[in-house]
Amino acid sequence: MGVRVDKWLWAARFFKTRGLATEMVNGGHVRINGEQVKPSKTVEIGDELRINRGQERYIVTVTGLAEKRGSAAVAQTLYQETDQSVAAREQQRQLRKLNASPAPMKRPDKKARRHIIRFVKRDH
Repeated sequence: MGVRVDKWLWAARFFKTRGLATEMVNGGHVRINGEQVKPSKTVEIGDELRINRGQERYIVTVTGLAEKRGSAAVAQTLYQETDQSVAAREQQRQLRKLNASPAPMKRPDKKARRHIIRFVKRDH
């Protein structure tokens, strides 16, 4: 007995709403055992899911089934993330942190805003 993949993704708290989970499955951002599926596809214990959520990519093995959304603690028992997936996400997080531009010390004054606006208009 399986659970619809969109319901499972919502119950496992990968997506905030079931509608968003359905949309992501239809968009090809979720694969079960390497295959692109429809939201009505059933998930079984032992299936491998590859989930792309924004810049984050998860590879998880289904360890439990749920049709209803519970607490975060319950949701974490529904899957086991692979070590490879955890390491890749941590590496991506570090790269984003290194590439992040520092926040400005203060808001631009009127002269600086005019300069910025002139610069942006010149590019278009």
